[in-house]
This record gives sequence, C-alpha cells and structure tokens, in this order.
Amino acid sequence: MARAIELAKLGMGQVAPNPMVGCVIVHQGTIIGEGYHHKYGEAHAEVNAISSVRNLDLLCESTMYVTLEPCSHFGKTPPCADLVVQMKIPKIVIGSMDPNEKVSGRGIARLKLAGCLVETGMLEEECNRMNRRFLTFHRERRPYIILKWAQTEDGFIDRDRLETEFGQPTWITNDLSRIAVHKMRSDEAAILVGTNTALKDNPSLTVREWSGNHPLRMVLDRRGILPATSALLDQSTETLVFTESSTASKPNLEYIALQFKEGMLTEINRILVERGIQSLLVEGGKSLLESYLREGLWDEARIYIGNARFGAGVKAPETDWVLDREEKLDDSQMRIYYRNKLTPSL
Repeated sequence: MARAIELAKLGMGQVAPNPMVGCVIVHQGTIIGEGYHHKYGEAHAEVNAISSVRNLDLLCESTMYVTLEPCSHFGKTPPCADLVVQMKIPKIVIGSMDPNEKVSGRGIARLKLAGCLVETGMLEEECNRMNRRFLTFHRERRPYIILKWAQTEDGFIDRDRLETEFGQPTWITNDLSRIAVHKMRSDEAAILVGTNTALKDNPSLTVREWSGNHPLRMVLDRRGILPATSALLDQSTETLVFTESSTASKPNLEYIALQFKEGMLTEINRILVERGIQSLLVEGGKSLLESYLREGLWDEARIYIGNARFGAGVKAPETDWVLDREEKLDDSQMRIYYRNKLTPSL
C-alpha cells in the first residue's frame, strides 16, 4: 500500500477533479503489476496496473492493493470494480473509502457480491491525507482551503507602503521559495486575493516558474476599483472577479455579483462547489487571511519565512499552532500546519 501511495502522488495536479489513486498487484509476495491514474479522462489506476501484468493467468491467485475504493459507475471510463471481477482477482486491499455519492461503498459491494475478499483501512490516514482535497469536497461540500503567506523573521508580511510604491510585491523570501509557491499554485484548482493585494502587488497568480496548470484566478473587488492595467484583468487565463459593481464579463474574465457581508466566504465556497472546484489557495493580505481564520474556514496553512527583518510594517496573522513539518528552502523555510491538529488563536 505504501508503494501504491507513492504511485498515486505522481498524478498530482493532473487528475482533478478525480482523486489520486495508485494500485499494486502482488503474486506470492512479488509485485507483478502496478499503475496509477495519470490524467483526468484517462485510464484509472486499476486498469493501468492490470495492463502492466505480463502473465494475466497469475491474477486469479493475486492480491490487489489500491489506495481508494474502486469505482462502480460509468464515467469517462468503465467501472474499475467490474474489471477486477472480470479478471478474477480474489483479494482486494483498499486504503480509504470513496465518499463520492456515485461510489460510496458500491464498489466494495460489487466486489463482495462477486465473491472477492475485501479488506479496508490499510494506511487509511496516509491515503486520506493524500486525497484531502477530494475528500473535503465530497464530505463537506466545500473546497479544501489552504492559507499561504510570507513573513519576515520578526513577523511582518509587508512594509507600510505609500500608493506611489504600489505595483510590485515586497519580496521577503528567496528564489527557491518563489519556485515552491508556483509549484503549489499548480497543485490547486483556484487561487484568491483581496483588493489590497491586487492593488499593492499587482500579482499575476499564474504558474511561471514551474511546469503545471494555472489555477482559476479570483479576486475580490467590491467597488470595481481595480485599474484596467491590473495583471489579474489581462484575460490571459480564466479569472473570476467578485464585486458589488455592475461590470460586463469578457472572455476569460467573469464578474460575479457578491454581497460583501457576513457569510460572504461561505457563499464563495458555494459558488466554487457549483463549478467543481475542489481546492482553494488564499494568498491574500492580512485582512483576508484573518477573515478565513476567524470563520474557521481553512484546512491547511503554509507560512514562508525569509531571513529579512522589517522592524515595522504590516504584522502577520497571530497564530499559536502545532507545527506539522518544516522544509528548508536555502536561507528561507516553509512551515506547514493543519487545522485538524489545532485551534486558531483568532
């Protein structure tokens, strides 16, 4: 199962809105086949694993290890549970259950009805964490939300800037950190900033220093004050602008009416669920980040810390969290936290 998890992660950023799935087939203690879901719309992990087996006669004496319950419905590909039954694989070990209402136990039921021995829950926590975006979307009917910010050693996310200094971000971390941020963007379905960040930093929010897909760009612009020169309005990639002003949409640039009041973030989640968006990266400034923290609408936080010291400026959100892990990025570092391990201090 550990090997199946390794394989599944190779599909990161390519398979959404499907989950990442890996599969390993074992005959008398030897791996005879393995595969993973490469890309949305293409063959699933079980199909690829079975296709890699040289001697199909061995399948009737083998065990299949798969990170997620095999599907039981026709989508862009036929049901994997039917293929497993057809190939007469007698034992299937499953990491985690599929909460998608189209599956949700039906795959396991199909296997058991055909006489297969099914075991569930092997390395379940690891399998669930890997597919935390997919699971959150289907279980809680909202996207998986990641908060991200960069701060100095002394806890500031920006200097106090005059309007004449707007238009470029205040760099806090190093080049390696920026590459890591672009990789993170490529892994998520959507990215959101507030008006102040859009005005001060003029971000593109695209993937430029990594190979991958651009996330759906989103910006809050309540009064419609973003200038036409804003990089977020360049129509280069799909963008949503949440606003109370009346503005006509253009190709790749959609204006969505939103009431900027209590419950606004939940309404944004609802809109994203309707569009099938399973994950959201919030790269906003202090105000937007603290709004998500106050409402408890977040699942993960990634804080990049540079070796600069500002001495004064815009303070980073106050946190008192249990660190999950830390990654060194030359003279910067990234700290990762998960909400289910802590209670926010706000």
